[in-house]
Amino acid sequence: MPILIPALVLAGTGFVLGILISVVSKVFYVEEDPSIEEVVELLPKYNCGACGYPGCKEMAQALLNKEAVPTLCKPMKKDDLPPLQEYLKQYFANKN
Repeated sequence: MPILIPALVLAGTGFVLGILISVVSKVFYVEEDPSIEEVVELLPKYNCGACGYPGCKEMAQALLNKEAVPTLCKPMKKDDLPPLQEYLKQYFANKN
């Protein structure tokens, strides 16, 4: 019986913190451009940093901001390059 009170306090604290985390995640939600994930899917997803960016997501953001070119990605196979270039071409055509 002496363990019941600490267990209830712990359960209550967990419940309150869970609700708080849920509310905070909704309040501070940042919507991200879905095209970033689409470009990441066209990259090899090695997150190797060979392009000079920390990972593929950062490389995708740089490509969409015209700060990088697809050929910077060292592990990308030549066969995978045309779909990425075509996507970027359409992205920039639709953006203007």
